Amino acid sequence: MDKTPISNRLHIGIFGRRNAGKSCFINALTDQDLAIVSEEAGTTTDPVYKTIEILPEPGPCVIIDTAGLDDEGKLGELRKARAVQVLNKTDLAVIIIDPDTGIDEFEVQLIATIEKRNIPYILVYNKIDLYDKNKKSDLLIKKDTPVFFVSSKTKEGILDLRSKLKELAPSKIEDMSILKNIIQKGDTVVLVIPVDAAMPKGRLILPEVQTLRSVLDEDAHAVVCKEYELKSTLLKLKSDPDLVITDSQVYNIVKDIVKPDIRLTSFSMLFARYKGNFSIFISGAAKINNLVPNDNILIAEACTHHPQDNDIGRKKIPDLLENKVGAKLNFDYAVAADFPNNLDKYSLIITCGSCMINATQVKYRIQQAKKAQIPITNYGIVFAQMNGILERTSWLLEY
Repeated sequence: MDKTPISNRLHIGIFGRRNAGKSCFINALTDQDLAIVSEEAGTTTDPVYKTIEILPEPGPCVIIDTAGLDDEGKLGELRKARAVQVLNKTDLAVIIIDPDTGIDEFEVQLIATIEKRNIPYILVYNKIDLYDKNKKSDLLIKKDTPVFFVSSKTKEGILDLRSKLKELAPSKIEDMSILKNIIQKGDTVVLVIPVDAAMPKGRLILPEVQTLRSVLDEDAHAVVCKEYELKSTLLKLKSDPDLVITDSQVYNIVKDIVKPDIRLTSFSMLFARYKGNFSIFISGAAKINNLVPNDNILIAEACTHHPQDNDIGRKKIPDLLENKVGAKLNFDYAVAADFPNNLDKYSLIITCGSCMINATQVKYRIQQAKKAQIPITNYGIVFAQMNGILERTSWLLEY
Protein backbone atom coordinates (compact mmCIF):
# COMPACT_ATOMS: atom_id res chain seq x y z
CA MET A 1 0.00 0.00 0.00
CA ASP A 2 2.90 2.38 0.58
CA LYS A 3 3.44 2.40 -3.20
CA THR A 4 -0.15 3.40 -4.00
CA PRO A 5 -0.10 6.54 -6.18
CA ILE A 6 -1.26 9.70 -4.42
CA SER A 7 -3.98 10.16 -7.04
CA ASN A 8 -5.54 6.81 -6.05
CA ARG A 9 -5.59 7.50 -2.31
CA LEU A 10 -8.54 8.73 -0.30
CA HIS A 11 -7.96 12.46 0.28
CA ILE A 12 -9.01 13.49 3.80
CA GLY A 13 -8.93 17.25 4.40
CA ILE A 14 -8.67 18.54 7.99
CA PHE A 15 -10.32 21.96 8.48
CA GLY A 16 -11.09 24.28 11.37
CA ARG A 17 -9.98 27.28 13.39
CA ARG A 18 -6.43 28.03 14.39
CA ASN A 19 -5.41 26.07 17.47
CA ALA A 20 -8.47 23.83 17.37
CA GLY A 21 -6.04 20.92 17.50
CA LYS A 22 -5.98 19.89 13.83
CA SER A 23 -2.31 18.87 13.84
CA CYS A 24 -2.66 17.01 17.16
CA PHE A 25 -5.69 15.20 15.77
CA ILE A 26 -3.74 14.08 12.69
CA ASN A 27 -0.96 12.69 14.87
CA ALA A 28 -3.48 10.82 17.01
CA LEU A 29 -5.45 9.53 14.03
CA THR A 30 -2.37 8.17 12.27
CA ASP A 31 -0.53 7.22 15.46
CA GLN A 32 2.52 9.06 14.12
CA ASP A 33 4.14 12.46 14.63
CA LEU A 34 3.30 13.69 11.14
CA ALA A 35 2.27 17.26 11.90
CA ILE A 36 4.09 19.98 13.83
CA VAL A 37 2.29 20.75 17.08
CA SER A 38 2.53 24.03 18.98
CA GLU A 39 0.39 25.97 21.43
CA GLU A 40 0.98 29.04 19.28
CA ALA A 41 -1.94 29.67 16.93
CA GLY A 42 -1.18 29.49 13.22
CA THR A 43 1.65 26.92 13.31
CA THR A 44 0.39 25.34 10.07
CA THR A 45 0.81 28.00 7.40
CA ASP A 46 0.29 26.07 4.15
CA PRO A 47 -1.53 22.81 3.43
CA VAL A 48 0.66 19.86 4.41
CA TYR A 49 0.13 16.55 2.59
CA LYS A 50 0.96 13.28 4.34
CA THR A 51 0.53 9.87 2.72
CA ILE A 52 -0.49 7.27 5.25
CA GLU A 53 -2.10 3.85 5.56
CA ILE A 54 -4.99 3.71 8.04
CA LEU A 55 -5.51 0.02 8.74
CA PRO A 56 -7.52 -2.05 8.31
CA GLU A 57 -9.71 0.46 6.49
CA PRO A 58 -9.84 2.74 4.56
CA GLY A 59 -6.20 1.88 3.72
CA PRO A 60 -4.03 4.23 1.62
CA CYS A 61 -4.91 7.87 2.33
CA VAL A 62 -3.61 11.39 1.94
CA ILE A 63 -4.13 13.45 5.09
CA ILE A 64 -4.18 17.20 4.35
CA ASP A 65 -3.45 19.50 7.29
CA THR A 66 -4.70 22.99 6.46
CA ALA A 67 -4.05 26.41 7.92
CA GLY A 68 -6.70 27.78 10.27
CA LEU A 69 -9.55 29.25 8.27
CA ASP A 70 -9.88 32.07 10.80
CA ASP A 71 -6.38 33.34 9.98
CA GLU A 72 -5.99 37.13 9.85
CA GLY A 73 -4.18 39.80 7.85
CA LYS A 74 -3.06 39.79 4.20
CA LEU A 75 -0.87 36.73 4.68
CA GLY A 76 -3.69 35.07 6.57
CA GLU A 77 -6.02 35.64 3.63
CA LEU A 78 -3.54 33.91 1.32
CA ARG A 79 -3.28 30.97 3.74
CA LYS A 80 -7.07 30.72 3.92
CA ALA A 81 -7.28 30.73 0.11
CA ARG A 82 -4.81 27.84 -0.02
CA ALA A 83 -6.81 25.94 2.58
CA VAL A 84 -10.09 26.47 0.72
CA GLN A 85 -8.37 25.31 -2.48
CA VAL A 86 -7.81 21.96 -0.77
CA LEU A 87 -11.57 21.39 -0.99
CA ASN A 88 -11.14 20.97 -4.76
CA LYS A 89 -9.49 17.59 -4.13
CA THR A 90 -11.05 16.55 -0.81
CA ASP A 91 -12.95 13.24 -0.78
CA LEU A 92 -13.87 13.49 2.92
CA ALA A 93 -13.74 16.66 5.05
CA VAL A 94 -13.08 16.53 8.78
CA ILE A 95 -14.07 19.69 10.67
CA ILE A 96 -12.22 20.01 13.97
CA ILE A 97 -14.09 21.90 16.70
CA ASP A 98 -12.81 23.11 20.03
CA PRO A 99 -15.59 22.30 22.53
CA ASP A 100 -14.86 25.51 24.47
CA THR A 101 -15.70 27.46 21.31
CA GLY A 102 -18.31 25.13 19.87
CA ILE A 103 -20.06 25.89 16.62
CA ASP A 104 -20.80 29.49 15.77
CA GLU A 105 -21.08 31.50 12.56
CA PHE A 106 -17.55 30.53 11.45
CA GLU A 107 -18.30 26.80 11.53
CA VAL A 108 -21.76 27.32 10.01
CA GLN A 109 -20.22 29.09 7.01
CA LEU A 110 -17.54 26.41 6.67
CA ILE A 111 -20.16 23.67 6.70
CA ALA A 112 -22.23 25.56 4.12
CA THR A 113 -19.21 25.86 1.82
CA ILE A 114 -18.48 22.14 2.09
CA GLU A 115 -22.12 21.17 1.58
CA LYS A 116 -22.33 23.42 -1.50
CA ARG A 117 -19.54 21.33 -3.03
CA ASN A 118 -21.31 18.08 -2.09
CA ILE A 119 -18.30 16.87 -0.10
CA PRO A 120 -19.04 14.31 2.64
CA TYR A 121 -17.93 15.61 6.03
CA ILE A 122 -17.83 14.80 9.73
CA LEU A 123 -17.63 16.94 12.85
CA VAL A 124 -14.96 16.12 15.39
CA TYR A 125 -15.01 17.75 18.84
CA ASN A 126 -11.39 17.67 19.92
CA LYS A 127 -9.85 18.17 23.39
CA ILE A 128 -12.83 16.39 24.91
CA ASP A 129 -10.64 15.40 27.88
CA LEU A 130 -10.84 19.06 28.94
CA TYR A 131 -14.61 19.21 28.67
CA ASP A 132 -17.27 18.08 31.10
CA LYS A 133 -18.58 14.85 29.52
CA ASN A 134 -21.96 15.41 31.12
CA LYS A 135 -22.41 18.57 29.07
CA LYS A 136 -21.87 17.03 25.65
CA SER A 137 -25.56 17.48 24.94
CA ASP A 138 -25.06 21.23 25.28
CA LEU A 139 -22.85 21.28 22.17
CA LEU A 140 -24.58 22.32 18.98
CA ILE A 141 -24.68 19.28 16.67
CA LYS A 142 -25.92 19.54 13.10
CA LYS A 143 -28.70 17.04 12.44
CA ASP A 144 -27.82 13.93 10.39
CA THR A 145 -24.10 14.72 10.43
CA PRO A 146 -21.67 12.14 11.90
CA VAL A 147 -20.22 13.60 15.11
CA PHE A 148 -17.27 12.26 17.10
CA PHE A 149 -15.89 13.29 20.49
CA VAL A 150 -12.16 12.66 20.74
CA SER A 151 -9.09 13.57 22.70
CA SER A 152 -5.88 13.79 20.71
CA LYS A 153 -4.02 13.75 24.02
CA THR A 154 -5.56 10.64 25.63
CA LYS A 155 -6.65 9.00 22.30
CA GLU A 156 -10.20 8.72 23.61
CA GLY A 157 -12.59 8.18 20.68
CA ILE A 158 -9.79 7.91 18.10
CA LEU A 159 -10.12 4.17 17.51
CA ASP A 160 -13.87 4.47 17.06
CA LEU A 161 -13.43 7.27 14.54
CA ARG A 162 -10.74 5.37 12.67
CA SER A 163 -12.96 2.29 12.40
CA LYS A 164 -15.80 4.40 10.96
CA LEU A 165 -13.76 6.16 8.26
CA LYS A 166 -14.36 3.53 5.59
CA GLU A 167 -18.15 3.70 5.80
CA LEU A 168 -18.07 7.50 6.06
CA ALA A 169 -15.77 7.94 3.07
CA PRO A 170 -17.36 8.12 -0.38
CA SER A 171 -16.83 5.29 -2.84
CA LYS A 172 -13.96 6.19 -5.14
CA ILE A 173 -13.82 5.49 -8.85
CA GLU A 174 -10.08 4.93 -8.47
CA ASP A 175 -10.91 1.72 -6.60
CA MET A 176 -12.26 0.34 -9.86
CA SER A 177 -10.08 -1.31 -12.50
CA ILE A 178 -9.42 1.05 -15.42
CA LEU A 179 -10.58 -1.59 -17.91
CA LYS A 180 -13.47 -2.94 -15.83
CA ASN A 181 -16.33 -4.03 -18.14
CA ILE A 182 -14.28 -3.05 -21.19
CA ILE A 183 -12.32 -6.29 -21.55
CA GLN A 184 -13.03 -9.84 -20.50
CA LYS A 185 -11.03 -12.75 -19.18
CA GLY A 186 -8.77 -14.15 -21.91
CA ASP A 187 -8.88 -11.03 -24.12
CA THR A 188 -5.71 -9.88 -25.87
CA VAL A 189 -4.82 -6.22 -25.40
CA VAL A 190 -2.01 -4.50 -27.31
CA LEU A 191 -0.42 -1.50 -25.56
CA VAL A 192 1.44 0.89 -27.86
CA ILE A 193 4.04 2.80 -25.85
CA PRO A 194 6.43 5.24 -27.56
CA VAL A 195 9.87 5.64 -26.01
CA ASP A 196 10.78 9.26 -26.69
CA ALA A 197 12.55 12.12 -24.95
CA ALA A 198 9.59 12.62 -22.59
CA MET A 199 9.72 9.03 -21.34
CA PRO A 200 11.34 8.80 -17.86
CA LYS A 201 14.58 6.83 -17.75
CA GLY A 202 14.20 3.16 -16.93
CA ARG A 203 10.43 3.10 -16.38
CA LEU A 204 6.98 3.68 -17.85
CA ILE A 205 4.68 6.58 -17.04
CA LEU A 206 1.86 6.08 -14.54
CA PRO A 207 -1.10 5.70 -16.98
CA GLU A 208 0.76 2.94 -18.83
CA VAL A 209 1.65 1.13 -15.63
CA GLN A 210 -1.88 1.36 -14.24
CA THR A 211 -3.44 0.22 -17.51
CA LEU A 212 -1.06 -2.72 -17.77
CA ARG A 213 -1.95 -3.71 -14.22
CA SER A 214 -5.64 -3.44 -15.11
CA VAL A 215 -5.16 -5.89 -18.00
CA LEU A 216 -3.70 -8.36 -15.51
CA ASP A 217 -6.45 -7.70 -12.97
CA GLU A 218 -9.04 -8.62 -15.61
CA ASP A 219 -7.18 -11.90 -16.36
CA ALA A 220 -6.47 -10.75 -19.92
CA HIS A 221 -3.27 -10.94 -21.98
CA ALA A 222 -1.07 -7.88 -22.57
CA VAL A 223 1.23 -7.38 -25.55
CA VAL A 224 3.45 -4.29 -25.39
CA CYS A 225 5.27 -2.66 -28.30
CA LYS A 226 6.49 0.67 -29.68
CA GLU A 227 4.51 2.45 -32.38
CA TYR A 228 6.89 1.50 -35.20
CA GLU A 229 6.77 -2.13 -34.08
CA LEU A 230 2.97 -2.30 -34.08
CA LYS A 231 2.50 -3.65 -37.61
CA SER A 232 4.90 -6.56 -37.12
CA THR A 233 3.47 -7.22 -33.65
CA LEU A 234 -0.08 -7.57 -35.02
CA LEU A 235 1.14 -9.92 -37.76
CA LYS A 236 2.70 -12.22 -35.15
CA LEU A 237 -0.60 -12.64 -33.32
CA LYS A 238 -2.68 -15.68 -34.30
CA SER A 239 -5.82 -13.55 -34.29
CA ASP A 240 -6.75 -9.87 -34.08
CA PRO A 241 -6.46 -8.31 -30.61
CA ASP A 242 -9.63 -7.41 -28.73
CA LEU A 243 -8.35 -3.93 -27.98
CA VAL A 244 -5.45 -1.64 -28.91
CA ILE A 245 -4.50 1.11 -26.45
CA THR A 246 -2.00 3.71 -27.61
CA ASP A 247 -0.34 6.88 -26.46
CA SER A 248 -2.58 9.48 -28.11
CA GLN A 249 0.43 11.37 -29.48
CA VAL A 250 1.02 8.58 -32.03
CA TYR A 251 -2.61 8.26 -33.15
CA ASN A 252 -1.42 9.52 -36.55
CA ILE A 253 0.66 6.35 -36.96
CA VAL A 254 -1.49 3.81 -35.14
CA LYS A 255 -4.83 4.68 -36.79
CA ASP A 256 -3.61 3.51 -40.19
CA ILE A 257 -2.17 0.23 -38.87
CA VAL A 258 -5.07 -0.96 -36.70
CA LYS A 259 -7.98 -2.32 -38.78
CA PRO A 260 -11.24 -0.33 -38.40
CA ASP A 261 -13.06 -3.31 -36.86
CA ILE A 262 -10.56 -3.53 -33.94
CA ARG A 263 -11.40 -1.37 -30.94
CA LEU A 264 -8.91 1.48 -30.58
CA THR A 265 -8.43 3.99 -27.76
CA SER A 266 -5.68 5.83 -25.90
CA PHE A 267 -4.44 5.88 -22.32
CA SER A 268 -5.66 9.46 -21.97
CA MET A 269 -9.15 8.61 -23.24
CA LEU A 270 -9.36 5.72 -20.78
CA PHE A 271 -8.49 8.13 -17.98
CA ALA A 272 -11.17 10.53 -19.22
CA ARG A 273 -13.66 7.74 -18.51
CA TYR A 274 -11.88 6.55 -15.37
CA LYS A 275 -11.69 9.85 -13.51
CA GLY A 276 -13.75 12.41 -15.36
CA ASN A 277 -16.85 12.43 -17.53
CA PHE A 278 -16.17 10.92 -20.94
CA SER A 279 -19.35 12.19 -22.60
CA ILE A 280 -18.71 15.79 -21.47
CA PHE A 281 -15.12 15.61 -22.74
CA ILE A 282 -16.33 14.24 -26.09
CA SER A 283 -18.89 17.04 -26.39
CA GLY A 284 -16.26 19.61 -25.52
CA ALA A 285 -14.05 18.53 -28.42
CA ALA A 286 -16.63 19.89 -30.88
CA LYS A 287 -15.44 23.40 -29.99
CA ILE A 288 -12.13 22.66 -31.77
CA ASN A 289 -13.88 23.03 -35.13
CA ASN A 290 -15.24 26.45 -34.12
CA LEU A 291 -12.10 28.11 -32.77
CA VAL A 292 -11.23 31.49 -34.26
CA PRO A 293 -8.04 33.56 -34.22
CA ASN A 294 -7.03 34.94 -30.81
CA ASP A 295 -9.37 32.66 -28.87
CA ASN A 296 -8.19 32.03 -25.31
CA ILE A 297 -7.57 28.40 -24.36
CA LEU A 298 -6.77 27.07 -20.89
CA ILE A 299 -4.47 24.03 -20.68
CA ALA A 300 -5.02 22.40 -17.26
CA GLU A 301 -2.08 20.21 -16.34
CA ALA A 302 -1.59 17.96 -13.32
CA CYS A 303 2.15 17.34 -13.32
CA THR A 304 4.63 19.83 -11.91
CA HIS A 305 7.60 18.75 -14.07
CA HIS A 306 9.49 21.27 -16.20
CA PRO A 307 8.09 21.41 -19.75
CA GLN A 308 10.06 19.42 -22.35
CA ASP A 309 11.16 20.93 -25.67
CA ASN A 310 8.29 19.13 -27.44
CA ASP A 311 5.90 19.09 -24.47
CA ILE A 312 2.42 17.78 -25.26
CA GLY A 313 0.53 20.60 -23.53
CA ARG A 314 2.96 23.43 -24.17
CA LYS A 315 3.99 22.63 -27.75
CA LYS A 316 2.23 19.78 -29.56
CA ILE A 317 -1.41 20.64 -28.83
CA PRO A 318 -0.96 24.42 -29.31
CA ASP A 319 0.78 23.79 -32.66
CA LEU A 320 -1.99 21.44 -33.81
CA LEU A 321 -4.74 23.89 -32.90
CA GLU A 322 -3.02 26.93 -34.40
CA ASN A 323 -2.33 25.02 -37.62
CA LYS A 324 -6.02 24.09 -37.82
CA VAL A 325 -7.20 27.66 -37.19
CA GLY A 326 -4.45 29.11 -39.38
CA ALA A 327 -3.75 31.86 -36.89
CA LYS A 328 -2.43 32.54 -33.40
CA LEU A 329 -4.35 31.41 -30.32
CA ASN A 330 -3.73 32.50 -26.74
CA PHE A 331 -2.83 29.75 -24.24
CA ASP A 332 -2.84 29.95 -20.45
CA TYR A 333 -1.71 27.13 -18.17
CA ALA A 334 -3.04 25.88 -14.85
CA VAL A 335 -0.53 23.59 -13.15
CA ALA A 336 -1.21 20.92 -10.49
CA ALA A 337 -3.74 22.22 -7.95
CA ASP A 338 -4.08 25.66 -9.55
CA PHE A 339 -7.28 26.36 -11.48
CA PRO A 340 -8.64 29.86 -12.23
CA ASN A 341 -11.71 31.01 -10.34
CA ASN A 342 -12.82 33.05 -13.37
CA LEU A 343 -13.06 31.12 -16.63
CA ASP A 344 -15.13 33.64 -18.58
CA LYS A 345 -12.40 34.62 -21.05
CA TYR A 346 -11.78 31.06 -22.29
CA SER A 347 -13.29 29.47 -25.38
CA LEU A 348 -12.04 25.99 -24.48
CA ILE A 349 -10.44 24.13 -21.56
CA ILE A 350 -8.18 21.14 -22.23
CA THR A 351 -7.11 18.96 -19.31
CA CYS A 352 -4.29 16.43 -19.29
CA GLY A 353 -4.91 12.73 -18.65
CA SER A 354 -4.95 13.59 -14.93
CA CYS A 355 -3.05 10.53 -13.71
CA MET A 356 -1.42 12.64 -10.97
CA ILE A 357 -4.61 14.09 -9.45
CA ASN A 358 -7.64 12.35 -8.00
CA ALA A 359 -11.10 12.03 -9.53
CA THR A 360 -12.50 14.63 -7.12
CA GLN A 361 -10.19 17.30 -8.52
CA VAL A 362 -10.97 16.34 -12.13
CA LYS A 363 -14.69 16.56 -11.41
CA TYR A 364 -14.17 19.96 -9.78
CA ARG A 365 -12.61 21.21 -13.02
CA ILE A 366 -15.55 19.83 -14.98
CA GLN A 367 -18.06 21.44 -12.59
CA GLN A 368 -16.35 24.82 -12.87
CA ALA A 369 -16.30 24.60 -16.66
CA LYS A 370 -19.96 23.61 -16.74
CA LYS A 371 -20.87 26.45 -14.39
CA ALA A 372 -19.07 28.93 -16.67
CA GLN A 373 -20.55 27.24 -19.78
CA ILE A 374 -17.09 26.64 -21.21
CA PRO A 375 -16.46 23.45 -23.26
CA ILE A 376 -13.92 21.12 -21.66
CA THR A 377 -12.06 18.14 -23.10
CA ASN A 378 -8.77 16.28 -22.58
CA TYR A 379 -5.48 15.60 -24.35
CA GLY A 380 -6.36 12.18 -25.80
CA ILE A 381 -9.70 13.36 -27.16
CA VAL A 382 -8.03 16.38 -28.79
CA PHE A 383 -5.58 14.09 -30.61
CA ALA A 384 -8.42 11.80 -31.70
CA GLN A 385 -10.34 14.79 -33.04
CA MET A 386 -7.33 16.23 -34.84
CA ASN A 387 -6.61 12.85 -36.46
CA GLY A 388 -10.19 12.44 -37.66
CA ILE A 389 -10.89 9.35 -35.53
CA LEU A 390 -12.99 10.76 -32.70
CA GLU A 391 -16.08 8.90 -33.84
CA ARG A 392 -14.07 5.68 -34.22
CA THR A 393 -12.65 5.97 -30.70
CA SER A 394 -15.84 7.16 -28.98
CA TRP A 395 -17.11 3.61 -28.44
CA LEU A 396 -16.14 4.11 -24.78
CA LEU A 397 -19.41 6.04 -24.44
CA GLU A 398 -21.13 2.64 -24.38
CA TYR A 399 -19.28 1.57 -21.19
